[in-house]
Amino acid sequence: MKRLLTAMMLWAATTATAEQRQVFTDGHDLAPLEVFQECAACPEMIVLPSGSFTMGAPLEESAAAFRLLRKPEPGVPDGHPQEGPEHEVTIDIPIAMGRNEVTRAEWLACVEDGGCAHSPDPGILTLSGFIYADDPRSPVIDVSYLDVLEYVAWLNSIIGTDAYRLPTEAEWEYGAYGGADTKFGQGDSLTTEQANFGIFHRRDGGSFPDRNNRRMPVPVDMLDAANAWGLRHMAGNVLEKTMSCLAQRHLGLPTSSAYLADAQQADSCNHVVKGGRYGASVEYARPANRGIEKESTRSRSVGFRVVREL
Repeated sequence: MKRLLTAMMLWAATTATAEQRQVFTDGHDLAPLEVFQECAACPEMIVLPSGSFTMGAPLEESAAAFRLLRKPEPGVPDGHPQEGPEHEVTIDIPIAMGRNEVTRAEWLACVEDGGCAHSPDPGILTLSGFIYADDPRSPVIDVSYLDVLEYVAWLNSIIGTDAYRLPTEAEWEYGAYGGADTKFGQGDSLTTEQANFGIFHRRDGGSFPDRNNRRMPVPVDMLDAANAWGLRHMAGNVLEKTMSCLAQRHLGLPTSSAYLADAQQADSCNHVVKGGRYGASVEYARPANRGIEKESTRSRSVGFRVVREL
């Protein structure tokens, strides 16, 4: 399946033309794939190349994930129709995307400065008791969509801009593929050294987790988790929030600006979460997979990353 629709997506920072570069607010000239950080407590950001991609996936790509939850039924095709229809989306708003999921330390900087009211609980309950994802570089968990709006407002206030926000579903999926034309951003398969997901074994008609599965998020610097654009843990670790409302099927919009306009017009909704998580099958870590979360939910398996309009 061809996801990559323009050669523009393969620009390297060292070969970018003047037309491909973006001028930062302070006059700094940014090249595609350049990494920047606007303050000591701010997330590291990567400038995404311009281009187009095929959003969504054919029904057969989600067949394995479908069979994890349901038994085959005669006349019912395997797969999740909500991942379609496949359609071309042009990224017409230049953006940078967080290199990593926002970390616990980055969130607590907002709490300490008075910008975020909620102090997240890093405890994760397992069958053997609580374990804690409290490393400063662990992705922040136990934050709702409404909490995240406070963080983004704080981030914009300390920089003096209104350019930071959550990504739309289209922007998130574009970044996750990182220019790849494969099932995942890193290829047609993933190993547990590339992504934090769960392995399951089938026996006696049931599915059982591997004893070596990680039971919690890992710090964002762990594993060989970057795609070709340098974005880390777009597959696995924690699910990631988007600002897009979940519809039964993709809206089929042609541009990222159209997806942004649709997300901005909703007063309240259930939002799309993307990317899979620790303890879940790798099939859920596909960029095309779509999950759902209420705005007020604080989950131990969902975090987020930010984008910055350029």
